[in-house]
Amino acid sequence: MSKLNDILEFNKGFVENKDYEQYIASKNPKKKILILSCMDTRLTDLLPKALNLKNGDAKIVKNAGASIMHPFGSVIRSIIVGIYEFNIDEIFVIGHHGCGMCNLNTDNLLQKAIDRGITKEVLETLQNGGIDIKKWLHGFDSVEESIKDSVNLIKKHPLTPQGISIHGLAIDPETGKLDLIVNGYN
Repeated sequence: MSKLNDILEFNKGFVENKDYEQYIASKNPKKKILILSCMDTRLTDLLPKALNLKNGDAKIVKNAGASIMHPFGSVIRSIIVGIYEFNIDEIFVIGHHGCGMCNLNTDNLLQKAIDRGITKEVLETLQNGGIDIKKWLHGFDSVEESIKDSVNLIKKHPLTPQGISIHGLAIDPETGKLDLIVNGYN
């Protein structure tokens, strides 16, 4: 059976048994917080538990590395929508120790893309079109510095209003221990 069929079969029972009822919540976050976090699978359940969050407490935005790559990209767009549409008053940028985006080997990654059928011509076309694919994929050299950079980008963004507290933390993906990197109240 395919992964899609497995999911659809499970979902049918989930709905029929009304298992969804325990997750019913408002689209407006109770705690008025937004979290930018990494897509690392170890954080799926661990992060909300380590922060004492229940379904409906926070807006959570995830991407590779919990980092903002462009001041007008989809991550900052989600943050701005959260602030104005859902009355977010605190933002938590939460990276994690041992992140795969830290010192990512872009040559290896591009070779894997080639191995899966992306041609060298496509990569050359992107490069010739002004896209530095290695820089775009690179990630960062330090989790702590990446967290600080993302916090600063949000703080200095022209659409971020005064009065928003923006914190930076790093979580241990095994224990859930949080390390404070930037205290947004200061």
